[in-house]
Amino acid sequence: MLHHVSVGVRDVERAMKFYDPVLKALGYKRVVNYLPGAVAYGESKDRPEFWVGLPHDQKLPNGGNGTHIAFAAKGKAAVNRFHDAALKAGGSNNGEPGPRPDYGPAYYGAFVYDLDGNKVEAVHLAMPKAAPKKAAKKAPAKKAKKKRK
Repeated sequence: MLHHVSVGVRDVERAMKFYDPVLKALGYKRVVNYLPGAVAYGESKDRPEFWVGLPHDQKLPNGGNGTHIAFAAKGKAAVNRFHDAALKAGGSNNGEPGPRPDYGPAYYGAFVYDLDGNKVEAVHLAMPKAAPKKAAKKAPAKKAKKKRK
C-alpha cells in the first residue's frame, strides 16, 4: 500500500550517521543520495522506501505525536542489534527489545527516538509455521483403449 515514508531532520549528514548503522542492523542500506537535502534507505536502489530529509517548509522538524515508523526485522537478534546500534549512534531508548504481548502473542520489538525526536521501531513477528500440506493422492492413470482394425 505505501510507496515510501519520510521523516524530517535538521541535518541530513548528521542523520546519516544515525540511520546508516541502525538500518544496516536490519539489512537495509542507503540507496539514494540527494545531499544536502535528503537520502533514502531500502533493500535496493530500485526501492527507496524510507526517506530522511530537510523539511520542505525550511522550519525545524518535529516528531509527530503518536507517529512512529516500524521497520521489519528478520529475527529477534536483528531487533536487538537495531536497538544497540541506535543507542550507540546517539538515539534515545523508548522501549527495550522484548515481547509485546499487548500487541499480539508473536510480537517482538524495540523502540527508539532518532537524533531529531522521530520515533522508530524494529519489529519481528514470530508467526507459527504452517503445517506442511499432505500431497494429494494421484488417481491411477487410465489405460488407453486400443483401436480395433
